[in-house]
Amino acid sequence: MPKNLLVINVEFGETRVALIEDGIIAELHVERTRNKTTVGNIYLGRVTRVLPGMQAAFVDIGQERAAFLHVEDLIRPEDFEAYISGGRAARDDDEASEIDASSGAAPAAEPQGAEEGAEPGSEPPAEGAPAAEDPGASPQPKAASRGKSSQRPSRDKRRQPSRSRSSSNGHGPARVSRATPIREVVREGQEIIVQVSKDPIGTKGGRVTSHVSLPGRYVVYMPTIDHVGVSRRIGALRERQRLRESIDAMRPPKGGLIVRTVAEGLTKGQLKADIAYLVRLWGEIVRKREAHPKVPSTLYAELDLVLRTARDMFGDDVEKIVIDDKKAYEELKRFAETFMPERVANIELYEGNEPIFDAYGIEDEIRRALSRKVPLPSGGYLVIDQAEALTAIDVNTGRFVGKGSKDLEETILKTNLEAVEEIAYQLRFRNLGGLIVLDTIDMDRPANREKVRQRLTDLLMKDKARTTINPISDLGLIEMTRKRTRESIGRLLHEPCFYCDGTGHLQSRTTVAYEILRQIRRELAGLPGYKIVVNAHPAVVDVLKSEEAEAAQAAENRFMRRIELVPRREYHIEQFDLQGK
Repeated sequence: MPKNLLVINVEFGETRVALIEDGIIAELHVERTRNKTTVGNIYLGRVTRVLPGMQAAFVDIGQERAAFLHVEDLIRPEDFEAYISGGRAARDDDEASEIDASSGAAPAAEPQGAEEGAEPGSEPPAEGAPAAEDPGASPQPKAASRGKSSQRPSRDKRRQPSRSRSSSNGHGPARVSRATPIREVVREGQEIIVQVSKDPIGTKGGRVTSHVSLPGRYVVYMPTIDHVGVSRRIGALRERQRLRESIDAMRPPKGGLIVRTVAEGLTKGQLKADIAYLVRLWGEIVRKREAHPKVPSTLYAELDLVLRTARDMFGDDVEKIVIDDKKAYEELKRFAETFMPERVANIELYEGNEPIFDAYGIEDEIRRALSRKVPLPSGGYLVIDQAEALTAIDVNTGRFVGKGSKDLEETILKTNLEAVEEIAYQLRFRNLGGLIVLDTIDMDRPANREKVRQRLTDLLMKDKARTTINPISDLGLIEMTRKRTRESIGRLLHEPCFYCDGTGHLQSRTTVAYEILRQIRRELAGLPGYKIVVNAHPAVVDVLKSEEAEAAQAAENRFMRRIELVPRREYHIEQFDLQGK
């Protein structure tokens, strides 16, 4: 079996994608028909509330909850409208022919399923898609002028920071700073074009931005941002410079581009075809807007999970895709023939009788990896607790007693180094995001603390989600953040316990037993007859008949009533009621 592959399971209204790296499942993505992700979708929405105190607005995009829009993610709607309405007319003929010219690569036709996105009003996604924009991409400012008569700026000038530019210069709408009062930018009832950058999570609505980005196979096109960038994951300086110069020369007259990691080593022709498709796609979005659709409405819906997987994750380091659904397989092949013809032979239809995730051992790994307690090879273990505000991960030595270690500090260092390897894996696999606190075992030597922090930093280099890591505190805590755009796998596959209401705790049987006796005292005057019937869970009844029998007898003597205990299996353990007879 190949060490690196993508395994796709499509059945019963659910699609699951597992990325296997070095024979181990590294990422799991899940999407359900009724709960598709909306990240990447572009909407024509309406501003419903403007909150100056938060420098934010809420936008109705047709979902159950209004989406959050911060002032820094805004473009003045009037500037945006003026910009897109003149976008096609301002295009230079020579530049247009350069973008649209045939490059020898397969034509960038509209992919199958391009309009199959999440429907407005959908619930939080069952699975977030792989990130549309290549993580780690480093935007670089483009040349200040691209007219035919001007000289190309020097390399140093091209790297100087760009300034905010208004739509009047043809480069993009004016940027809005954090200090700009939001009421000067938008007003309630105003129509606005936004793109979803984060799905609804928990009780919060989604997050949107006015700065649109359209991902292709090799580049990301940003119609409103004047930058050219190359993914930081392309490490060779000469290749980075070649790609930057190539992409800058063929860039559309409006907007910017980011070269994705998978573009390393590509020819100019392949890049041109991808850019041409994205420019045409943006033109179609603009035309939909100009047709004055109802508000809110969807102007563009992202690809489904299968096609997003091929576009965003099927790089040279992944040997093949194995998929178990014939229809999805054919659609995936058509998509690959258009955008990555060299990889069509690496797409395989699984036709075995055993479920595909069972055949590759993925189901067992999912069950193991999603447990609260995660064992470490040495005998230690992690405890992972995901709360509303943060995720806490506790490191414990367990059975590890430091065999072969010279002293206690070395034992602790080995455990912590082993723990951060598992933590880096769990963060990525479970898609844990937001604020994360790691409670490592205390170390006295600052050099050892730095070793652990640096090891964690190195391990997270593989993670496409953006992370920040603080130094280990004197208490052994590492505070870090990981960008979150969708629900974690745990929250997606699990739900709060209906029995304990998600707390993880119940009142003890003894506590409920004494609460029953106190409640009898409260209601005694209103209970008729000489007998009090107590209906309660069998476990509570057993307590009142055994270890707390003396307390029950004392209550009968005090209240001068007989107490009859009736077990009710259908009752919650904390539930009971009283009847007088």
